[in-house]
Amino acid sequence: MTVGTAANQDVAQVTPVKILQTGLAFWSSKTLLSAVELGIFTELAKGAADADSLTKSLKLHGRSNRDFFDALVALGFLKRENGVYSNTPETSTFLDAAKPSYIGGFLLMTNSRLYPSWGGLTEALKTGEPQNEMKGLSTQDLFAQLYSDQERLKGFLSAMTGISLGNAREIAARFDWSKYKTFCDVGTAQGALAVTVAKAHQHLNGIGYDLAAVEPIFNEYAQRNGLSDRLKFASGDFFKDEMPNVDVIVMGHILHDWNLEEKRMLVAKAYKALNPGGAIIVYDAMIDNEREKNVFALLMSLNMLIETPGGFDYTPNECEGWLKEAGFKNIRFES
Repeated sequence: MTVGTAANQDVAQVTPVKILQTGLAFWSSKTLLSAVELGIFTELAKGAADADSLTKSLKLHGRSNRDFFDALVALGFLKRENGVYSNTPETSTFLDAAKPSYIGGFLLMTNSRLYPSWGGLTEALKTGEPQNEMKGLSTQDLFAQLYSDQERLKGFLSAMTGISLGNAREIAARFDWSKYKTFCDVGTAQGALAVTVAKAHQHLNGIGYDLAAVEPIFNEYAQRNGLSDRLKFASGDFFKDEMPNVDVIVMGHILHDWNLEEKRMLVAKAYKALNPGGAIIVYDAMIDNEREKNVFALLMSLNMLIETPGGFDYTPNECEGWLKEAGFKNIRFES
């Protein structure tokens, strides 16, 4: 009896709340993603509105509109006062499509591609195969398909800008650029990092390095930011071509796309391209060395399983090993 009572007391001290919250977390996720898809935050940036006005402007059915709007209030993405809805400081800043700080492009991609693809996680864990629309293709084929459609490419590059701006600002502010003159952003996409760094450091000249299809998008972005004189585009395939010779090479959200040997090869190519005394900056959602704390990075690595044939995220210790193999010294990590 005593043993049974103790066991019952132990059971009474635990609850299934976290299990259920995690299991149903897609409810919250999809509510936000649909709100971005519908443009509710951009609409409210024009002015606060009541439920009826918002329903009409967004062309929604009247059945559950209030539940939808109020769920966004409860989730902390909208405010409501006297029946009138408005954006929060966060959604006003980051989810108004008219603002340069907009990150909705990434969420739109998440909604259209990642959300349905993640339904195949169980199969991916059993087969090791990606579950997106490029199933059966290599990672290089995946990017070739993506880059062949200019409109789709613009959406993808805009999404990459949305998730990269924070890192770009940190790199511009925290890295000592004073002793360098040139840099190259490998896999530059729209050019967010190159523009951010060049704006912050007037003495630098930069190169955006990517596949040829990106060139007009990069050039337009650099011109729009008044940096066409200091930022140039170099087209190339980093599996076939050499990287540009510069003082600093930046690889952001690049290495995690590829398998182990490809990662090592890219780091070695970067070392070869650098001028004497040069430096490399690598940023990704790195997993903590103990592999038990950084939930986002671990889930990102599962996303690489969903998205690519061989990609995975990695720890600082693993990255340090690849850098040392290539010849880099004085390696440090910051978060």
